[in-house]
Amino acid sequence: MARIAQADVDEVKARTNIADIVGERVALKSAGVGSLKGLCPFHDERSPSFHVRPQVGYYHCFGCGESGDVYSFLRAMDHLSFTESVERLAARIGYTLHYEDGGAAPETSGRTRLYQANTAAAEWFRGQLASPEAETARRFLGERGFDAGAAAHFGVGYAPKGWNGVRDALKSQGFTDEEMLAAGLLSQGQRGVYDRFRGRVVWPIRDVTGQTIGFGARRLYDDDKGPKYLNTPETPIYKKAQVLYGLDLAKKDISRSHRVVVVEGYTDVMACHLAGVTSAIATCGTAFGADHMRVVGRIVGTDVSGEVVFTFDPDAAGQKAAVRAFAEARTSGLQSYVAVGPEGLDPCDLRLNRGDGAVRSMIETKSPLFEFVIDQRIAGHDLASVEGRVAALTAAAPIVAEIKDTGIRGRYEHVLARRLGEDLREVHREVQRAAARASRTDAGAAAGGAAPGAGTSAHGATSADGGSGEAAPEIRATIAALPRTADAALERDALMGVLQYGHLIDAADLDAALALPMQVPSLDAVRQSIQGQPDRTRIGWASTAVESVREPYRSLGVELLTAAFPALTEEEATASTRALAQRLRIRALDREKTELLGAIQRLPAESEEGRAVRVALRDLDARRRSLAEGL
Repeated sequence: MARIAQADVDEVKARTNIADIVGERVALKSAGVGSLKGLCPFHDERSPSFHVRPQVGYYHCFGCGESGDVYSFLRAMDHLSFTESVERLAARIGYTLHYEDGGAAPETSGRTRLYQANTAAAEWFRGQLASPEAETARRFLGERGFDAGAAAHFGVGYAPKGWNGVRDALKSQGFTDEEMLAAGLLSQGQRGVYDRFRGRVVWPIRDVTGQTIGFGARRLYDDDKGPKYLNTPETPIYKKAQVLYGLDLAKKDISRSHRVVVVEGYTDVMACHLAGVTSAIATCGTAFGADHMRVVGRIVGTDVSGEVVFTFDPDAAGQKAAVRAFAEARTSGLQSYVAVGPEGLDPCDLRLNRGDGAVRSMIETKSPLFEFVIDQRIAGHDLASVEGRVAALTAAAPIVAEIKDTGIRGRYEHVLARRLGEDLREVHREVQRAAARASRTDAGAAAGGAAPGAGTSAHGATSADGGSGEAAPEIRATIAALPRTADAALERDALMGVLQYGHLIDAADLDAALALPMQVPSLDAVRQSIQGQPDRTRIGWASTAVESVREPYRSLGVELLTAAFPALTEEEATASTRALAQRLRIRALDREKTELLGAIQRLPAESEEGRAVRVALRDLDARRRSLAEGL
């Protein structure tokens, strides 16, 4: 495969704001001058430790240690190859790539072709919605309050009844059956391949960046014996446990409002957005799960008022869905609510029957998810009898016991006591008993999964001598592990400033400071890598510097590059960096002076050597004064 020219790789990265790419998946907030932070997309966390520095095009998580540039972010999040990540960003900014050795653009890379096939299919389905055959589909949409403008906004299309409609259309564009099968557009039968979606309304399902990765299709005709809703199967780019319909349209409002509304279907998402609830999303053929919660949690952010609002039908299936959602929501840092429409109407029917205002009112009159789940637990019990109230308390107490915040737990004990008409003290005792039972269960599970017995390593391998066989822990140099001395603080802050603002400092002054060895070995390793960079005005030089730091000190270089620099403005940061570089040089002069003073004590005053030392001292003092005046 032809390689992309390195100059183009650098140019695309230079033209791309990494904060825009990361910000599509993570709610970023200011973390000081030139720094943004949010919840890490690579591990679960409640407090943000993931930092992005747009100026240097780099990110780093101080929690799990993940770091890199915009290409490595795309590769990790979307499982792209390096070439695919460059191609995606180039297409995003409209940049034409050039390939070495005169090679053509590699248009056949696997995942890229799947995206292209889905995009082509989405365009074809949209065009078919205007065909005479699609009258049933247009009527279906119109009966639910969606006109042509609404269909166009959401990219809704129509899959004709025939067996080879999208197949023939995409073949004419150069796609093979194998590529369409891999994209989930075709199905394999005994007599060959055929269109997966036939005679259905089709919604394109996009990832958070807006790329079409699959489809959801609704049955229209009575002779269609397939399921009511049919989705794209699992593919290399479509993972239903992580996909959320409408997230590409909702992400900005979710990040701005710190609220996400989870509805149950595609038409509900459409109805909510058209009614002004533009933070609505839906799962695609699966229940809302832990992966979904992690995706929305990162976009909602860490604001204390961040919330997720679920809409459920008040029937048995809706109650089960609420309990499942509760199991996921209780582990997140978001406040969780349930919104139920009047008479059990879902958002689509509610908008159709009562208008946009009714949809907005439904969301605003939400109730806490804990209360909703408690009500489901006590429903069906005869609260008029002692036995019924005891059974209801036993059923609902574990829900309240799940609440870790003792203050909030106490308030929900009041809620449960009022619901049951029971004494608060008895409710409190039952909740404590439920918490104790859960604690014992967790302890038992932990004991059952404890470290392996004698003769087995922590990784399941048996060691020859019956020992643990555990590997030595990985050494990771960090800012937190640096010595707590004045010299270490000076060296740390100076390197941090140089990596982040060195391109704004006079090169000669910086070179003089970087030529001086540092006392802390890990910091000196970073210094050597910075000193080895031939051009510190080149975009991306700092990321290149930290990536070339020798192990085990590379992680320290990454932290110095991405940590929040103690300054309020870029001007202050630049001035501070310049001053820190001068202080390094002054420190070196002070040490040299100490050595000269020691030498002069050992030399005869009138000797040539003595006079030379005194001249050196005068010159050194002049140089120091000159540097000090610049502070």
